[in-house]
Amino acid sequence: MREVDRLKTVQRVVDRMLSVGRAAQGLGMSCRQLERLISRYRVAGAAGLVSGKCGKPSNNHLADGVANRAIALIRKRYADFGPTLACEKLREQHGLSISKETVRKLMIEDGLWKPRRQRAAKIHQPRNRRACLGELVQIDASSLKAPHNPAPQLR
Repeated sequence: MREVDRLKTVQRVVDRMLSVGRAAQGLGMSCRQLERLISRYRVAGAAGLVSGKCGKPSNNHLADGVANRAIALIRKRYADFGPTLACEKLREQHGLSISKETVRKLMIEDGLWKPRRQRAAKIHQPRNRRACLGELVQIDASSLKAPHNPAPQLR
């Protein structure tokens, strides 16, 4: 729907029914960008308004098999590591250059690591309140010590 709206707006600008400034404001872009769109529309028609990256892979995508290889290595050797250390080991030992955030995402998806918010809270032993404010328990441990036995001497 956004591209259809863009097409209608550009056609209205080309037909001089709408100014470039108002059209750019309505589409949320600068006047210069809209001028570039209009020139592409005049050359290629409606196909000129479609992004050139449409249907192509992202620049930041992992190559085929890299993610599978990384997660297999992590499962085999670094299952108890955190994402940052696992990323460093993959880079040093295996030559896999992947960002630590990508390793973190792969480990979370595979269930090898849980983000801090998803971890179970640590349960602490509750203690009873003291009778007086500032009271501390003091224990004399001298009776708990074993008597001092010197080491037997060899003859």
